[in-house]
Amino acid sequence: MGQKLIVGRYIPYDSFVHRLDSRAKLLATILYLIILFFANNWASFLVLTVFVAIGIYLSNIPIGYFLRGVRPMIWLLIFTALLQALFTPGSTMFFQFGIISISLEGIINGIFIFMRFVLIIFMSTILTLSTEALDLTDAIEWFLKPLRIFNFPVHEMTLMLALSLRFVPTMVDEAEVIMNAQRARGVSFNEGTLMQRLRNLVPLLIPLFISTYDRAPQLATAMEARGYRGGEDRTKYRELSWGIWDTVVMMSFVVLFSVVFAVRL
Repeated sequence: MGQKLIVGRYIPYDSFVHRLDSRAKLLATILYLIILFFANNWASFLVLTVFVAIGIYLSNIPIGYFLRGVRPMIWLLIFTALLQALFTPGSTMFFQFGIISISLEGIINGIFIFMRFVLIIFMSTILTLSTEALDLTDAIEWFLKPLRIFNFPVHEMTLMLALSLRFVPTMVDEAEVIMNAQRARGVSFNEGTLMQRLRNLVPLLIPLFISTYDRAPQLATAMEARGYRGGEDRTKYRELSWGIWDTVVMMSFVVLFSVVFAVRL
């Protein structure tokens, strides 16, 4: 289970994408998601797909990791696309019965919805797998710095985000160990009715909650022993560095937006 999860995982490759500043990668992901919602025809989606393919190639991350990110949501994506195909009226009708109508426009909209979600997952996967959790939270903290004038606890919020990302894989690994122990005692998590499956999760959730609760004071004690005092006058071991290639990447997204806006209907 732990190896199948990509949230919070970092794949340490020496690639062009890995060497980019975390602020550039975070901003690039946000810009891509914004541009993606301007796409409304085959040409614009083709341009965006090629752009993501280039990003995957420059990251040197195997395509299997990206497919692994789509797999848990594949049925939800198919269901969403089917809703668009079945309930979107159009000028070219193939079938209609009551509120259900299958049209050429509905099928195309369903395909576009499916492609949009897949591209979102792929782009987000490039960000998470090529950026360490601490670098990502440092980038978020940098972008949220202006909120400090409103006494917003920027550092505390990014610290909680960093800890959450850091311990997601740990919790999943612990859940796998507990599930294997419960299976050895005869507990089945994949058989029976829905209520039976929910009841079988109790022997999993209680030990997992207890271990997580016990880890919190241990983590707090370890941070205090190392002299952690929050964000006040605190220096960083690794400073963020914006380079020329980060600027080039940002300019490429300006070009991408121009191309998508030019080819859209």
